[in-house]
Amino acid sequence: MDQDIEQRQLYSVNQLADELGITARAIRFYEQSGLITPRRAGANRVLDRRDRGRLMLILRGKRLGFTLAEIREYLDLYEGDRSQFRQVQKLLDLTRQRMAELEKQRADLEQTIGELRSIERQAREALEAASKNEPS
Repeated sequence: MDQDIEQRQLYSVNQLADELGITARAIRFYEQSGLITPRRAGANRVLDRRDRGRLMLILRGKRLGFTLAEIREYLDLYEGDRSQFRQVQKLLDLTRQRMAELEKQRADLEQTIGELRSIERQAREALEAASKNEPS
């Protein structure tokens, strides 16, 4: 497919919402947040391949737990640095930061699960002891 034709591929909000498994409302939210910039075709908003790509990056970033501000900063770097060096460096920094946060959450979860197992064991033992002392 010719690159110019490929770049002109336009999507309605509903088409992209269906394709990406999100709501049209989510797309409007990302538009209001300034993360994508749909154009107008008559009374309808249309998105191009660039918007589609940005939406895919936004959704991936959200799935990985990045904030909208972090996603915006990452996307803005691409606009100013076509070599993508700063963008990749930012991605590396964000990835390391997010992994550290998740490792901390995992440690916290493991501690909480350990405490709950201990409480469960104590409750089971208390029930067993109480059932032995109950008259038949």
